Amino acid sequence: MRQCLTSPDGGYYTTQSRDRDQFGQKGDFITSPEISQIFGELLGIWLVAEWMAQGRKSSGVEIVEVGPGRGTLMDDMLRTIRNFKPLAASIEAVYLVEASPSLRNKQKQLLCGDEPIEEIDIGFRSRSKYSNLPVIWCEDIRFVPNDPTKTPFIFAHEFFDALPIHAFQSVAPSPLPPSTIQGLNGPVSLSKPTAASLTPQWRELVVTATASPSPTSTPTPTPQLPDFQLSLAKASTPNSLVLPETSPRYKALKPYPGSVIEICPEARSYAAEFARRIGGSPLPSKTSSTNSSTQTTKPTPSGAALILDYGPSATIPTSTLRGIRAHALVSPFVSPGQVDLSADVDFTALAEAAVEASPGVEVHGPVEQGAWLERMGIRERAAMLGKPGGVESEVVRTSVERLVERGGGGMGRLYKVLAIVPEGGGRGVVGFGGDVD
Repeated sequence: MRQCLTSPDGGYYTTQSRDRDQFGQKGDFITSPEISQIFGELLGIWLVAEWMAQGRKSSGVEIVEVGPGRGTLMDDMLRTIRNFKPLAASIEAVYLVEASPSLRNKQKQLLCGDEPIEEIDIGFRSRSKYSNLPVIWCEDIRFVPNDPTKTPFIFAHEFFDALPIHAFQSVAPSPLPPSTIQGLNGPVSLSKPTAASLTPQWRELVVTATASPSPTSTPTPTPQLPDFQLSLAKASTPNSLVLPETSPRYKALKPYPGSVIEICPEARSYAAEFARRIGGSPLPSKTSSTNSSTQTTKPTPSGAALILDYGPSATIPTSTLRGIRAHALVSPFVSPGQVDLSADVDFTALAEAAVEASPGVEVHGPVEQGAWLERMGIRERAAMLGKPGGVESEVVRTSVERLVERGGGGMGRLYKVLAIVPEGGGRGVVGFGGDVD
């Protein structure tokens, strides 16, 4: 997935031609910010509400977005936030984590217009058309400065689904070999099989090339066949010995041959990084050899992370790797580098990674996107935008319904929202059942 999506040599996001866009009606898919400006506006309102709940800090606020696409979401958020003067004045910088030079250029044009862009030690920098804020691009979140005195608000919309996954299948133990064999001087006892060989084991599903079709004298036209396929590894791999043992959720499925799970180590790493930036890393306890201290490297946790993506609320994703081209599902193994690839997000794994990484945070959600948008006031905002009975009103209404639709494969049901916030003794969070005091 990484090679197909972000390789400098032929990657889907990194080497697209100028006359083709991945996003929008003419591209391969449409994201929520492209459907309606209200989506980004409500994320901006959520940031305002969380900033207020944390005491309305007057300085040190940072906005970070990973995987910002064309910049549409950030543009709508910044346009909304500028109406809240005290918050706008407290923002020191906007950081965009982007690996694609072509997308970075599109983001710069939308967010900064004709402002010059310069290369700096951690990436590139320009100035926003909103309040002249510094906009800084980094290829990886590790390059974004991590200052415990700052208050980072981190957003990840349809970012985690594009991170590379590992797939595993539980296989039944092989039939027991005979305990003895006949030697020249009589029966010879064989060593007993190990306990591991008597129980189901995880095998990795690896990508292999498909067999070339046999030549025929009268070839017939057929649909394009995948260049690659998933195959079950014949033996254990380092990944199959380690990754499925990292969570009790995976271990519980191991005894059942045929069980398939998908694990995304990078997703857990990003969720943990978000949590540490908000709540700090735990400090070693002085009275115990275990790392159980509630003290962290950030004395006062602050900031928040909001993750919006598609995937199950509680179950482990299984066999969800997909390709998307021209708004249709296709094989993920056809035309590498020309097809978008994604897989369902394991929200429970993200929540586990966050709370394990920092005792200074708590997690809210995931909740369905439709319910979250309703709580954030999407219909009230739609009523303000559209003129009753007019064409514009119908466009707004249709867009809103698409975002909140919960029937069948509706975005309102498939997409989920999860928040990582400072540990606050169970306080309510806006959009997740809480309110602004």
